Amino acid sequence: MSTKTSGDWIAQFPGLMQLDEQVKAPLAESSRIVSLPVGTRIFGPGQAPSNYMLLLEGSVRVQQSSDTGREIVLYRVSAGETCALTTACLMGYEEYQAEAIAETNVSAVAVPRETFDSLIAKSPDFRRFVFAAFSERITNLLKVIEEVAFARIDIRLAQNLLRLAGDNRKAAVTHQQLASELGTAREVISRQLQEFQRRGWTASSRGAIEIMEREALEQLAKA
Repeated sequence: MSTKTSGDWIAQFPGLMQLDEQVKAPLAESSRIVSLPVGTRIFGPGQAPSNYMLLLEGSVRVQQSSDTGREIVLYRVSAGETCALTTACLMGYEEYQAEAIAETNVSAVAVPRETFDSLIAKSPDFRRFVFAAFSERITNLLKVIEEVAFARIDIRLAQNLLRLAGDNRKAAVTHQQLASELGTAREVISRQLQEFQRRGWTASSRGAIEIMEREALEQLAKA
């Protein structure tokens, strides 16, 4: 579902508040607010973007799958952020090579390609906003690549379990979801969780991992 906007959403993005009124006006007039339910596949490989998206509410997971079915989570887009892959495909006139899934109910602003192209060409402030958000996301993505390539899987698994559990004792996550988060095979995660369980650090139940020794996991996560 989509509706026209009044432009009030611009206040949620500090970088856009600096735009001149003659830039804000076409941005507000041409954009629309899109509401998507949890689980929606927002884009996928082979599709070309037609809008620049700015997330107002919710969380979107951007992930890539291999020919063998393995998945890796590249990054997440949260409220107040934009999607780097969409930006790259818009600027390069390329098709997506990954997919985006709404992890929650999502509300976003869709700016048509025509408006995006026009403002990129005419407004230094809009261009600065787009490139700053893109640069930050690419930097974070490089960190993900570095972790997948070089970091120990037991350390990364401990970090993710603690992050997912938060202040709770249980992390509501499956072995397959952890494998996708960490860019590895499900079997690797299962073996490592078995080792954690052997040490008495965790216990597995259907759809969840219970943390038994938080201090031990925290020490490993800091290694």
